[in-house]
Amino acid sequence: MVAHLLRLKLALLRNGLRRSPWQLAGMVLAALYALGVVATLVLILVALRSAPHEAAYTAVVLGGTAAIGGWGIVPVVAAATDLTLDPSRFTTFAVPMTQLLAGLALAGLLGVPGLATLLVALATVATWSTGIVPALAAVAGALLGVAGCIILAKVVTTATAGLAASRRFKDASGLAFLVPLVVLVPVLAVLAKEGQAPAFLPGLARVLSWTPLGAAWSVGGDASAGLGGAAALKLLIAAATVAGLTWCWKALLERALVTPPFAGSAKRGGGHPGLLGAVPAVPAAAVMARCLTYWVKDPRYSGSLAVIPLLPLVLYFQGVQTGDFDGLVILPPLVAFILAWSISADVSYDNTAFALHLATGVSGAADRLGRVLACLAFALPVVLAFGVGQAALNGSWTGLPGLLGLSVGILLTGLGLSSVVSARYTVAVPLPGDSPFKKPPGNVAQTLAVQLIGMALLGVLVLPEAVLFVAEVTTGNHVLGWANLAAGPLLGLALLAGGVRLGGRWLEARGPELLAQVAVNR
Repeated sequence: MVAHLLRLKLALLRNGLRRSPWQLAGMVLAALYALGVVATLVLILVALRSAPHEAAYTAVVLGGTAAIGGWGIVPVVAAATDLTLDPSRFTTFAVPMTQLLAGLALAGLLGVPGLATLLVALATVATWSTGIVPALAAVAGALLGVAGCIILAKVVTTATAGLAASRRFKDASGLAFLVPLVVLVPVLAVLAKEGQAPAFLPGLARVLSWTPLGAAWSVGGDASAGLGGAAALKLLIAAATVAGLTWCWKALLERALVTPPFAGSAKRGGGHPGLLGAVPAVPAAAVMARCLTYWVKDPRYSGSLAVIPLLPLVLYFQGVQTGDFDGLVILPPLVAFILAWSISADVSYDNTAFALHLATGVSGAADRLGRVLACLAFALPVVLAFGVGQAALNGSWTGLPGLLGLSVGILLTGLGLSSVVSARYTVAVPLPGDSPFKKPPGNVAQTLAVQLIGMALLGVLVLPEAVLFVAEVTTGNHVLGWANLAAGPLLGLALLAGGVRLGGRWLEARGPELLAQVAVNR
């Protein structure tokens, strides 16, 4: 039965490659890329044989720990997780559990990730080949480490099989995976600059070597250092980890085979209007409530907001690296620009749902105003909070009025310009129900042109506020800052009102054409 499952996995992979030449080309490119990465890592591991023991030990343990972590995370967040041997497909077959576990585990090795992990893990034998005993210990640790990677992935995918059927879970997990990636680079830069990495990483590796994450990868290193007792204990930890993961996988698999996950929609109570019941019964308020609902529930909208809380962290770590936090001054205007421009593709995101605005006879001005109010409901507090926060961190309160005037001016002016742009042009955006990271093909040139010209035009429109801000910074005359605090909101409101009116007229004149354009990719 184990051999049959392996043949089935190979047949499914072979048949999948026959569906499309592009799929075959993608597989070949992925294999070549993986081969290059594997070759590089193997050469590094071989070269570590002549490196100091602590450096080699740190690199192997941390690399192995990262591999196990990757095998536990990627199957959840990847949009194309391999489900060719989904356990739920064996519900109607009386396959013995032992054979099913062995077959599925070995089938996990048949693929680019599995084979790449196995080759790199076995390369650690060359790192610790200072004798027969260290080499054999490295072989045992590598095999246990690879087994832990494969079985952990099976545990995670089996445990989240029901959640994985939910698009919201996929999008949320993908965004959660994005957060550490954004923060990781500046954190590592700070560690490297402060000289903390050489002292920090070896200590971390020693701690991880006694945990299930790093025990298997430290066996060969301990044996090479003559620490036979530590190597034996860590080998037991690694074996116990694999055994424990196998038991968890067996329990989850038994449950999945008896009660397979249901991907249908749960029954929900109806009749609750949500935000629509909390706003006045006027068209602009109804549009605002609808848009706010999408900002919260649609991952294509909320995904664009996920970066906003990370910007202060990135700029803060850059300040730690340079010893100067003045760079945080750009945070409020930058966030104001991002949030204001975020509604420039609102009609494109609506897709065919834009027909509701046409069928109900909502005026163009009410449509534009409702979308602006929805964005302002959270954008204005965020911009003000970031302005006050950077002033508190820098201790520079005298420049706060001018900065707030510039930021609020950018926000209001940008919302007015976005109201015009989204009523005239459509761009290629992820379709409803798709991942926020997936972008369909189409009008790429127009999208780039609209974005670049729109940003340049926004820079021209906020030129008065920008000039006042620069003049205040260069002259030190904070009266200009207070003037900017008055000019920014006043000019911004005037341009916002003009943008809502002009965008409303264009929307009423081109409503059917816009609907036809956004429905092309559906």
